[in-house]
Amino acid sequence: MSGAPRADDSARQSASPAALPPRFMSVKQVAEYLHINEKKIYSLVREERIPATKATGKWVFPRELVDRWLLESSHGGLLVDRLIVAGSDDPLLAHLVTRLAQSAGPRALISYTPTGTRLGLGLLAALRVDVGCVHWGPDTQSRIRHPALLRQHAAHNNWILVRALRREQGLLVRPDLLHRYSDVASLLQADLRWAMRQDGAGSRQFLLELLAAHNYPEEQLHSSSSALSEREAAAQIVMDAADIAAGIRASATEFGLAFIPIGWEAFDFCLGRGVYFRTLFQNLLDALRAPETQIQAQKLGGYDLRCSGDLIWGMD
Repeated sequence: MSGAPRADDSARQSASPAALPPRFMSVKQVAEYLHINEKKIYSLVREERIPATKATGKWVFPRELVDRWLLESSHGGLLVDRLIVAGSDDPLLAHLVTRLAQSAGPRALISYTPTGTRLGLGLLAALRVDVGCVHWGPDTQSRIRHPALLRQHAAHNNWILVRALRREQGLLVRPDLLHRYSDVASLLQADLRWAMRQDGAGSRQFLLELLAAHNYPEEQLHSSSSALSEREAAAQIVMDAADIAAGIRASATEFGLAFIPIGWEAFDFCLGRGVYFRTLFQNLLDALRAPETQIQAQKLGGYDLRCSGDLIWGMD
C-alpha cells in the first residue's frame, strides 16, 4: 500500500545504525555529536581529556571510546562495575586484586596489568585504565617525584595520588651467589647476568640511580635478558636466564631468591577524582587495610601498610 510512511517505520529509520555518526569521527563530527563547538574539542584534545588519535595529520575520535568517556565523566563515573589497574608491578597488589575479582564474580570486572610506571600513566591519560600504579625513586622524595611524573600529562589536573604502601627496594640475587657477593660494590664488579627492566619502569629508574651512585656505567653490565615486570625478572633468575635484577624484597621471598636491601620506596595509586569514590576502588583500599592483608604482607616481607589510603596529592 502506498502513501505516507507509518509512525513505526519512521521510528525504525531514526533508530537505524545509519543515523549514527561514523565509527571514527572528525573534529566537526564529534563536535556535532556532543553539541559543543569545535574550539572546545581542540581544547579537550590538548588536555588529553577526550579519546583521540592522529591519522594523516588529522584528529580522529573513535565513537565507542567517546561514548565510554561520556559515561566516565557523568556523576563521578557511571562504570561502577569496572576497575582496571595498570602500571608498576607488586606481588601484594596482585594477590589482592585476584581475590577481589574472585569475590565480585561476573558482577564486576577487576583486573591488574603490570606495564611499568610510565606506560601505566599513559594508559590512564588515554582513558584505557582506571588506576595507574607509580613508584619512582626513594620514599623520601616521592611527594615531589610522583606529582612531577603526573604533570607530564595534560590530564593531570583531574588526577589524584593515593598512597598504596611503602616497600623495601633492592637487588634480587641467585641464592648461591650471596656468600660470594654480599654488597652492591662486589655485585657490580662481578661478571653477573642482569635481567634488565624496560624504559619507563620504576625498577629500571632505581637501578640507573644506583649505578650512578656507584659511578658505574650501565653499558658495563652484562645484560642477559629483559623483563617487563617485577615478577618476570624474578622468574628469569629462577629459570637460570639471569643472576641478578632490581626488585623488591617481596618478590625475592615469593621466588625464593636472596635479597640485598638498598632502601624504601613509596608505591602510589594515580586515578581520576571520580574513580576515587567508586565502590570498587574503596573496596581495594579496604582490602589493603584488612588484617589478612597485614598477615600476607608479613609473609612476603618488606612492606609497610600504615600509610595505605592516605591522600598524597591533588584533592584540593
